[in-house]
Amino acid sequence: MTGGPLVVLVGPMGSGKSTVGQLLAGRLGVPYRDTDADIVAAEGRAIADIFVDEGELHFRELERRAVAAAVAEHTGVLALGGGAVLDAGTRALLAGLPVAYLSMDVEEAVRRVGLGAARPLLAVNPRRQWRELMEARRPLYTEVARIEVATDARTPEEVAQAVLDALELKDV
Repeated sequence: MTGGPLVVLVGPMGSGKSTVGQLLAGRLGVPYRDTDADIVAAEGRAIADIFVDEGELHFRELERRAVAAAVAEHTGVLALGGGAVLDAGTRALLAGLPVAYLSMDVEEAVRRVGLGAARPLLAVNPRRQWRELMEARRPLYTEVARIEVATDARTPEEVAQAVLDALELKDV
C-alpha cells in the first residue's frame, strides 16, 4: 500500500492510541508510528516542556508538521496526539483515510491517566478541563473518523479487535 497509513488512530489523551496502535501494527504486520513521539524525538524534549517553554501555539505548529509528514510517509498504523484534530489542515489531510476514533468517558480517563501534571492542558481542575476539551474536540474526532470504538472497560486487545473488525482489516 502506498496511499498513506493503513489505520490512523485519533482520540483523547489516555484513550489507548499508543497501546492499541502497537497491537494493531503487530497484528497487521506493519510499522507503528506516533506523531507525539516524532515531535519528542525531533525536539529532544518532552511535550510538556515544549508547552511550558514555548506555548501551545508553537507545539500545535510542530504537531501540524509532524502529522503532515507522517500521513505523507507512513503506510502502517499511525497514532496522532489528542489535539491534532484541532487543525483544519490536519482534518483535511485525514479525509478519506481509515481513521478510528478511540473514545472514552471522563471516569475512564481518570482511571487510566489520573489526569495528572504530565498533561499540561489539564493542570488545574483536570476533570472539568477534560470535559471542556472533549466538548470542543469530540465533534472534530467524529468528523475525521470512519469508525468510533469505545474503549471504556475494554482491554487493549479487545479495542484492537474492534478496530480491525470495524475497518474490515485482517491480521497476519
